[in-house]
Amino acid sequence: MRFSLLAVLVSFATPAFGQGQVNVYNWSDYIDPVQLKDFGKQTGIKVNYTTYDSNEILDAKLKSGQSGYDIVVPTASPFFVRQIAAKLYQPLDKLRLRNYQNLDADTMALLGKYDADNRYGIPWMWGTIGIGYNATEIRKRMNNAPVDSLRMIFDPATVSRFTDCGVMILDSATDVLPAALKYLYLDPDSKKPEDLAKAAKVVDAVRPYIRKFHSSEYINALAGGDICLAFGYSGDILQAKDRAAAAPEKRVINYNVPNEGAMVWMDVAAIPKGAPNIDNAYRFLDFMLDPKVAAASSTLTNYANGNAAATPLLAKSMSGNKSIYPNADARSHFYTITAGNAAEVRERTRLWTAIKTGQ
Repeated sequence: MRFSLLAVLVSFATPAFGQGQVNVYNWSDYIDPVQLKDFGKQTGIKVNYTTYDSNEILDAKLKSGQSGYDIVVPTASPFFVRQIAAKLYQPLDKLRLRNYQNLDADTMALLGKYDADNRYGIPWMWGTIGIGYNATEIRKRMNNAPVDSLRMIFDPATVSRFTDCGVMILDSATDVLPAALKYLYLDPDSKKPEDLAKAAKVVDAVRPYIRKFHSSEYINALAGGDICLAFGYSGDILQAKDRAAAAPEKRVINYNVPNEGAMVWMDVAAIPKGAPNIDNAYRFLDFMLDPKVAAASSTLTNYANGNAAATPLLAKSMSGNKSIYPNADARSHFYTITAGNAAEVRERTRLWTAIKTGQ
């Protein structure tokens, strides 16, 4: 788990029940801490803010029942879709969200493919999964490195060139195996056992050259020079870019969307069934829908948000950045994945465990 600025502002504690608090379970560094502090001042509501670094962790907690959380932020597909089917959320009372009108129509339409009539969730941030790299260190080892291709991650002859300076990949079967399928020019959403086996073989072939599978540590590792190559979330890598540029060494970190195509994802804020502080949950959701909060959080995270009213508040360097708000040509190569049934999920998990353990 990467260090979160929120640690100095809110309580990291086991969810507790009470009238004057709201229990939020979210990705780290995913909401502007200054705005969050203002929420507490304005409302008098204590925010118990805990964080996770993978959808699998959140999924397990929700399925355990009575998690004690009031707000959670899963990724739309495949996790939120499956969780809706499992009846883990309560429908939104949109009349209690005065800022609901700020949401972007196109983003809502995309989310509506997973959440019919946008009944359960509101879009928070969205982005892509691609290649982050230290330009200087990569150039030292391979002047013509294919930094805009999935070969950079999945071709053993290429990725092996960077073992000494460090390579990290997301610890997520649902993010990495579809990318391996795309590398093979297969359907990234394929659930066929034979296709998944081919994807697993691709990842297993580069396993000796991967320093670590982790879904957040690569940010500081890239920024601090501990690794030179990562396959991760767009905003995370752009955060690493900002941190590296501000450091005395001024390392140059770049992010590229693979030219073969990239997964586009969307994270969704929702209220679990059994949430102990419903009124405060709605106040916090409405706070997230405030354009100032969304814009400030996008500026912090380098992720695009789903709030149309927030866009004019963003710096042109962000709203015009194709790594954050890609153009139509890049978007034409994006893909999403569907949930799959229980047997398909188990098979994907089994293959991933085998890759990581080397068995």
